[in-house]
Amino acid sequence: MATPQPSPARLEEARALLAGAPVVDGHNDLPWALREQVRYDLGRLDIAEDQRGSLHTDLARLAAGGVGGQFWSVYVPGELAGDEAVAATLEQIDCVDQLLARYPERLAEARTADDMEAARASGRIASLKGAEGGHSIANSLGTLRAFYALGVRYMTLTHNSNTDWADSATDEPAHDGLTRFGVEVVREMNRLGMLVDLSHVAPATMRAALDASEAPVIFSHSSSLAVCDHVRNIPDDVLERLPANGGIAMATFVPKFILPEAGEWTLRADENLRARGFHHLDTTPAAMAAHRAFEEANPRPSATASTVADHLDHMREVAGIDHLGVGGDYDGTAFTPKDLDDVAGYPNLVAELLDRNWSAADLAKLTWSNAVRVLREAEIAAKEIQRGRGPSNATIEELDGKK
Repeated sequence: MATPQPSPARLEEARALLAGAPVVDGHNDLPWALREQVRYDLGRLDIAEDQRGSLHTDLARLAAGGVGGQFWSVYVPGELAGDEAVAATLEQIDCVDQLLARYPERLAEARTADDMEAARASGRIASLKGAEGGHSIANSLGTLRAFYALGVRYMTLTHNSNTDWADSATDEPAHDGLTRFGVEVVREMNRLGMLVDLSHVAPATMRAALDASEAPVIFSHSSSLAVCDHVRNIPDDVLERLPANGGIAMATFVPKFILPEAGEWTLRADENLRARGFHHLDTTPAAMAAHRAFEEANPRPSATASTVADHLDHMREVAGIDHLGVGGDYDGTAFTPKDLDDVAGYPNLVAELLDRNWSAADLAKLTWSNAVRVLREAEIAAKEIQRGRGPSNATIEELDGKK
């Protein structure tokens, strides 16, 4: 069945709205794709050129999609630990810095909300860094501070596996959410002004982090559990707490997280990849060729912009318009919705929401101002916290008795 397309007039309206209030996307894995495909040789995979077929992201499609702010993920796999995880995260941070140096006319480093506004005023994409997984700090608050100094402005407390101090949504519970050291990590992130990202974490971790946090939190790429019963999504009771906290939930586009029928199909597709020697998150051309062959034999249930809009409608009803955003997870997922194929697709989502009578003011909050506000409020909270306490030198051994 063909995916319904927005009318030309509606698309034109969507693009006009994005020209004034561009998308701040919460999560894009371009740095990891560049590591996996060309080992950071940016000349071999130049995003100033059309990279369709290799990447979801290039500069022309970012412009076509109305993207004005991007949290670039400096993700490393949970299988890495200790110094190896720290080193790989530093390499990812360096990749983003290389992108900024290579494309200064299109990308602007942003470390503050004011930087984001200045980038928009200059017609460039405000580029922030987000660390995906607390394993990256190797149980060291000093490493956390070093990442902040290098421009990391959020950290996802876990990825797909538990850390020594926080439970993941996709692992067996071990800590009842956060350990004492985990609470200290949240407190130190608040003191720095680094956003606490609760995507990927278990519901118990979400609740514990909201209890502990003195600043707004984010979900950089998570959707609604009530709409699609997947462990990566956010329960309504957690969404209900966002207004009091001030945080935002950035709906993701990953089909298996937003469309129930896609979940079972993706499990089989992932197993097909592993049987052929690929990691299930591999998006290299060889892995994608294996995916396409599987899909030809096993047609894939297709999410659309309408599927994402269903999540946003519910999330707005529960959390309120001031607490929503979008986080596509481009270049971090093998599959995307049919009309959100890549970073050029955001106008299709805005057009869908316009068809559902979302106002221009509400859409501007969703795409731009909520994300800027949250970062600004985290900065304000940090200044206040720093008046009362200095850097924490607590250790996991001291607080949790772990070696």
